[in-house]
Amino acid sequence: MMRRTANAEARLAELVRMQGEMHGRVAAMAETIVSRQSELNQAVSQRLDGMSHRLGSTITEQTKSTHENLRKLQERLAVIDAAQNNIQTLAKDVVGLQAILSNKQTRGAFGQGRMEAIVADGLPQGAYSFQSPLSNGTRPDCVIRMPNGAPPLVIDAKFPLEAWNAFREAASPEARRAAGQQFRRDMEVHIKDVAEKYLIAGETQDTVLLFVPSESIFAEIHEHFDAVVQKAQRARVVIVSPSLLLLSIQVIQAVLRDQRMREQAHLIQGEVELLMEDLGRLDDRTRKLQSHFLAAERDVEQILTSTEKLTKRGNRITSLELETPAGGDAATPSPQKSVESRTGLLRLRVVDEE
Repeated sequence: MMRRTANAEARLAELVRMQGEMHGRVAAMAETIVSRQSELNQAVSQRLDGMSHRLGSTITEQTKSTHENLRKLQERLAVIDAAQNNIQTLAKDVVGLQAILSNKQTRGAFGQGRMEAIVADGLPQGAYSFQSPLSNGTRPDCVIRMPNGAPPLVIDAKFPLEAWNAFREAASPEARRAAGQQFRRDMEVHIKDVAEKYLIAGETQDTVLLFVPSESIFAEIHEHFDAVVQKAQRARVVIVSPSLLLLSIQVIQAVLRDQRMREQAHLIQGEVELLMEDLGRLDDRTRKLQSHFLAAERDVEQILTSTEKLTKRGNRITSLELETPAGGDAATPSPQKSVESRTGLLRLRVVDEE
């Protein structure tokens, strides 16, 4: 019994010891877990802070980028709106131009207005006139007065645009050929009318300018309707574009300027003669002034000669020695030459130069 009790106590003590060890291990494990948990919380907190910072930076950059893209988009939309407004304005202008060109009267006014602007910009007032009547009762679009009493030059600004538009807008080759024939007939009729109305012997020039208010139409006429151009030249009607009309106006302006210079030639000659007279008087006065200068130079030379003589005489005087009067301290008379003054009070001794 005693042995069993001792064994039981020994087992109980062993259990207590094992329980103590177990408590120590549990406490160590608890401390380890607490420290690990603290480290884990700190690492998680650091990572969360880093992620929050990166996420905030990314959101800020994305916000800036979004605002910048929205600003650029607004600028582009503003440019698109301005371009759209310009397109709408241009469309209105094109519609207005089409309305002008579709009407014969307004079309004629458009061509005549452009021709008048070129003439008015290149020639002085009085050198041209618009809608001036001729002796046969016709009123050409423009009459340019030529210099030297030459007959005036006539310019016509009308053009058969309907036939040309039909030729340009023809879709099929047959329609284009028919429209081309119609345009050729209209041009030939118009050239004939211009030649009959405005070519008046002794009253107008033997050439009439037919103004075409478009460089492209002028080029296509010379490309596709060479026969019309040749017939116009034979009829002494010259087809001109705005650039050729401007060139012709510049040539006429040069001729007018040359005429004005010839008209003023006698005035220029008179002014040149007066200029030569003034130049002759200036030459005479210059020569007189030169003679005065020469005389003054001779006088100055004579004055210099006198001053040189005076300087030499002054040098001789400065080389003389003054002697004391009789009864002075001089013991022996000087064997050198002496000169008495007129008063007898001053005796000069002449010292011979060695």
